[in-house]
Amino acid sequence: MLGLRSVAARSSSRILTTRCLAAMSTSTSNPSSPIVELRQYQLHPAAAATYTKNTIQSSDLRKNLPLAFFGFPETGSIALNTAVHLYHYPEGTRQRKDERAALAKKDEWKQYLGGVKECMMQQKSEIFVEAGLVQDFEQVTGLEYWIKNDCAMNSGGESIVELRKYQLKLGYDTVPNFLRLYAQALPSKLNAIGTHPTTQLVTILVSDVGSLNTVYEVWKHGGESSCGMEAMEQSRQASRGAKEWRTGIAEIAQ
Repeated sequence: MLGLRSVAARSSSRILTTRCLAAMSTSTSNPSSPIVELRQYQLHPAAAATYTKNTIQSSDLRKNLPLAFFGFPETGSIALNTAVHLYHYPEGTRQRKDERAALAKKDEWKQYLGGVKECMMQQKSEIFVEAGLVQDFEQVTGLEYWIKNDCAMNSGGESIVELRKYQLKLGYDTVPNFLRLYAQALPSKLNAIGTHPTTQLVTILVSDVGSLNTVYEVWKHGGESSCGMEAMEQSRQASRGAKEWRTGIAEIAQ
């Protein structure tokens, strides 16, 4: 399990949980299809506070970049002191290219980079697309809604964002088969008795450029009057009692 502590930038996150399954994916996006970018910056431990301070202070520069959340891991599969950014580009790779090119020309951005580059040891970027099944469930909002309504920031209190990772085996049919079985079982998990009322499935992401056959669930847990960690654990325990969900996961794992 990987935890992300929240940061008071445009949007925030705190948790990332990894689940591995026993995975060749093909690109499904064209230059104008929506994409999601997961960026990771591994920082020198002594420089993490400097990076965080400068990034928060420069958050207005990212207003044209649709940032879904920004946070740091506390436990899990991503190294500690790694800044995690998740961006959603509704107009696809062209939008990403144009907006990042425009940002790179700004003196304020150059000044920001000058203050944080020495904080970084490694950088990583991966491109994902939202699974089509996101549109099939009213309870799954999707990242565009999340960003437009500033949901991560408005959650407040001890809320967390959880990224649950499924690393699938190689094969052209692996992801479609996973999504078919997942969609059949998902209602059982979403409606499991005992699920914490603050728990919400935001989206499902499928790798497009970078890692092969990787799927992420993005969940939000907790709020102003409830602890995100406790809400997540309560909802996890509830899902284990959802028969259809357990059956679906067993089929996926075969």
